[in-house]
Amino acid sequence: MTESPETTEEKLGLFARVGLFYRQILSELKKVVWPTRKQLSTYTAVVLVFVMFVIAVVSLIDLVLTKLVFWVFG
Repeated sequence: MTESPETTEEKLGLFARVGLFYRQILSELKKVVWPTRKQLSTYTAVVLVFVMFVIAVVSLIDLVLTKLVFWVFG
């Protein structure tokens, strides 16, 4: 009979579970491929340009709809 992970975790004390949690976090962080400074700058610039583009499109749509509403109900 195999024990489920829940019963195994229940046997561990609070500090043991917290320690296990942080060891697992560090293990996963070692697997992460971190971007270089140049890649990070490029990604940041792309995101900022895209956000500015979306802001411009939404603002244009808002302006057109505002003019349309004032023309219809004004």
